[in-house]
Amino acid sequence: MKPKDQIDEIDRRILSELQRNALISHADLAERVGASVASCWRRIKALEAAGIVKGAVRLVDAEKVGRGVNVLCNIRMRSHSLDARSAFEAFVDGHPEIVECFSMSGEWDYLLRIVVADVADYNLFLMRTLLAHPSVAGAASHFALSMTKYTTAVPV
Repeated sequence: MKPKDQIDEIDRRILSELQRNALISHADLAERVGASVASCWRRIKALEAAGIVKGAVRLVDAEKVGRGVNVLCNIRMRSHSLDARSAFEAFVDGHPEIVECFSMSGEWDYLLRIVVADVADYNLFLMRTLLAHPSVAGAASHFALSMTKYTTAVPV
């Protein structure tokens, strides 16, 4: 198990490569980072055990599956009790159109990124689902005109 403060340069290169292509073979990865195949395999397993690497996914182009509209939605809660927050976070977890949720400091309590087909689709979700939740006091929606940068990669 590797504590996060003991990640060396080879680990950083492995993390960078895996964030670019999670399907890379261990042989290609080893060649790119300058380590043996066995060493890469052991390092990946150690990074997984430490919780630094958390799985592999394939990214889907939202626009090509009919979810091309990104809405950033600020949420104000009626109550800040543990029960209210837990209920709202469970609600968020149960709605796949909410792809990101951040608990915020400042004027708003949460920031959501919601992907929908179009404005009408968002309007239905907002009015019938989001604002109907008993913990939600209000919302402010902001429609993204375009996405100039999107990455899931974390600088390492």
